[in-house]
Amino acid sequence: MAVSAGTFELGRFTGACAHSQEPIAASDSFVAALADWTDEEGRSLLRRFDFSLGAWDGGARPDGLVCFWRSIAPKPGEKRTAFVDDETLLEMLQRMDGETDPRRCAFRWILALVLLRRKVLKLDGIVHEADVESWAFRPRGAPPESMAIRIVNPGVREEEVRELADQLGEIIRADA
Repeated sequence: MAVSAGTFELGRFTGACAHSQEPIAASDSFVAALADWTDEEGRSLLRRFDFSLGAWDGGARPDGLVCFWRSIAPKPGEKRTAFVDDETLLEMLQRMDGETDPRRCAFRWILALVLLRRKVLKLDGIVHEADVESWAFRPRGAPPESMAIRIVNPGVREEEVRELADQLGEIIRADA
């Protein structure tokens, strides 16, 4: 997966509310969400859904919600420049704390490795408790006494890492 020093674009704006199917007008605020999704062939993927603020505030959520963010709908013909910065990706990582679903844990693990590679996180240490390996990360510039972000190494096999990275690459494309 190509990663640049810039920001990430997360999927493409669909132009319609996933709940009501009504168009989301240019310049309107909306909520984009990533969710676990099973395609027609039975493969588990991450899929983007866009929601109007009214639908989102009314409680509409996709099944398998992994994370979400707010954005503004582009004007027709406008080149999409809605990118998610490192701070937002870090917030997504932190919001997923406590996940137990294996796919979501693997996604969080891959996201942490991307942030480590981008030098947003630094590795503070590896802890072994019983048969569980946890990596302790700390955001760059955070004081040493701040609480580390601990992420259990899900034991993802190399081929699974590639598959997850491909899925992540479909959703998080480097700024060209």
